[in-house]
Amino acid sequence: MAINRTPVLKRCRALGIEPMVLGISKKSKREPKVSRRKISEYGLQLREKQKAKFIYGEMEKQFRNYFKKATKMQGISGENLLFLLETRLDNVVFRLGFARTRKEARQIVNHRLVNVNGKRINIPSYRLTPGDVVEVNSKASESELFKNITSLTETLLVPQWLSSDIPNLKGSVTTLPSRDDIDIPVNETLIVEHYSKML
Repeated sequence: MAINRTPVLKRCRALGIEPMVLGISKKSKREPKVSRRKISEYGLQLREKQKAKFIYGEMEKQFRNYFKKATKMQGISGENLLFLLETRLDNVVFRLGFARTRKEARQIVNHRLVNVNGKRINIPSYRLTPGDVVEVNSKASESELFKNITSLTETLLVPQWLSSDIPNLKGSVTTLPSRDDIDIPVNETLIVEHYSKML
């Protein structure tokens, strides 16, 4: 699997993303370089795709598969793409406050520390639907790791489409997210335009 070893703050700076979007409280002291060259239409579309991939931690092949799936769903393709990414298990674990970053949430799921409807799931891309209950398994919830995490995330603002009980490390999906519930700084329309030229 390909690994991008570029420092996170450097990538945030290059893509124009605030580190807090990723759950990182650090800030870069460097100012982004102002380019005098005008960015082409293709460049703008590519940057939006790279932003979405970086925020959700997706590689190109998987991201493209999500886009293909989004185009087959009813509704607006760009919004469908964001809905598919938002309802991934690792993203929901992050949104509920059980992890400080999406990367940490993915690791928690991979290590089989999360149950969905009482069943242990270790697939970060597992798609959740309304009514699903997500909780950290009882043995892991007593660990020092989760005590440290919850001390930092207890004041986190949980999206309206989720219900979270951080002290008990339990939450649920109450409804599907609307576009207004997804607060990532990405213009999904540009992503659709980018892929429409390629696929």
